[in-house]
Order: sequence, then C-alpha cells, then structure tokens
Amino acid sequence: MKVVLQGISVWGSGLSGWSHAARVLQGQERWEPAPVQLPSASCLPANERRRSGPLARLALAVADEACTHAGVQAADMRGVFASSNGDGAVVDSILSALSTPEGQVSPTQFHNSVHNAPAGYWTIGHGMLAPAVALGCFDWSFAQGLLKAAAECVVEDAPVLFVAYDLPIPGPIGKVRVSEHSFGCALVLHPHPAPAGLCVLDVSHDPGRVAHDVPACAGLRQLAHANPAAAGLALLQQIASAQAGEVYLASQPGSLRVMVQPC
Repeated sequence: MKVVLQGISVWGSGLSGWSHAARVLQGQERWEPAPVQLPSASCLPANERRRSGPLARLALAVADEACTHAGVQAADMRGVFASSNGDGAVVDSILSALSTPEGQVSPTQFHNSVHNAPAGYWTIGHGMLAPAVALGCFDWSFAQGLLKAAAECVVEDAPVLFVAYDLPIPGPIGKVRVSEHSFGCALVLHPHPAPAGLCVLDVSHDPGRVAHDVPACAGLRQLAHANPAAAGLALLQQIASAQAGEVYLASQPGSLRVMVQPC
C-alpha cells in the first residue's frame, strides 16, 4: 500500500518537536534524555483541558503539530491512535484508591483511564465527525497502528492521522511492564500525491521476517527499546534522512516493511 506522508511530529525525551527531532535523527545534534516540555492543549475547551492528563496532552501535541506541518484541517481527518500502555498513571491511581477502606474513585480519573480517552479529547477539541480508532497492541502498537492507518487511507481514499504515544507506568504495574522515558509521534497520511508531500511510504506486512531495524545512535536505540511508541524511531530516522530506503518494524506476526521514497 502506498501513501504520501504529508506532515509529521515527534515529541519525546530529548526530542522537542519535529524540527529539533529531525536534526537529532540526522545526527546533527546529540541526543540527550530530558523531560518532555509539551505545549498546552490549546484545542481543548477550558474544562476538558483541566481534566486531561499528560498522556492525552502528549497525543494532542503531536497530532496538532503534524496537522499544522501538513497544512490540513484536523476536523477533516480520520484518526488512528495507538498506545501500548494507555494511561498507566491513572490506572495506578485508581487501583491505589480501590485498595483503601473508602475505595472511592474520582470520576475524572475513571474517564481518563479508558484507552480511547486521547482520541476522545481530540474529537472534542476539533469538533470532529470523522471516525477515530484507538488501538492497543502491546509492543507492536506502532507497527499495527501504522498498518491500520495506511490501510484505511488507501481503502477509504481519504487522509488519515496516525498518532502513537506512551509514557512510563508508575507503581507496582510499572515494575512488571517497564517503560522508560516519554515518547509520541504523529504522521499525516494522504492517499494521493500532494505538493506538500515529504515522502511516499510503501507499507506491506512480511509474516516471515522477525528481525526489525533500530536507530544507529546508541541513545536512540535505547529509547526505541524502552518505550513501545518509540519502536518506530528507525522509520522516523529514515524519513528525516530524506533518502530512499527500507525499514522493518516489529509486528506480530513477522514484521512491517516500509519502503521510503522522498517526494
């Protein structure tokens, strides 16, 4: 399946927006882990902005930047939101509350705990009527989400916003499901060539290949292994290079093969 990448965003530890992340991915700047300083979720009404948590704000930040980069109206976009962990901090808070004698759970915490909360905030913030899907596919969430987004883009003949995001999980769950650093990225995919296109992505599933590519930089390679959403860093690095190439992403089963051809 061939789709055109029209816009892109990356926010994560040591990666502050696409313009900065591109320089790091190109090797022009050294990657240094650092706290993520997100812009405010300005698309949300004041009440929803207060209720939203860090995970939703991360997803909205990358989604908004990718749409701005692509020069498209967010309200017109179908959406595919992919996260392995969901909001682990909220789940930990709810489980801690349930373990107390009172066992009272905040309604705000409860509605933030559902896996599609970031997608819901996105549709509210932009008054969307187009469908938005939320996926959770363990360590393969990035690859499966990209496959879903590319397939929907081709089949529906419509642009699709793909967003992948994950945060570390605190508490007892975080000791079992270990994720480090914060990471989110977004891609605006278009079914037809566009003047603002960055590159063409030819996406296919290879069930027989289990190996996958990782970034050349040791620090970014560690980030790719430490955060499920960052599993797509090898693809993002290939896109930032502005050169033709192919990348294999971990999927289940096999791998997702992505051929990158600059426009």
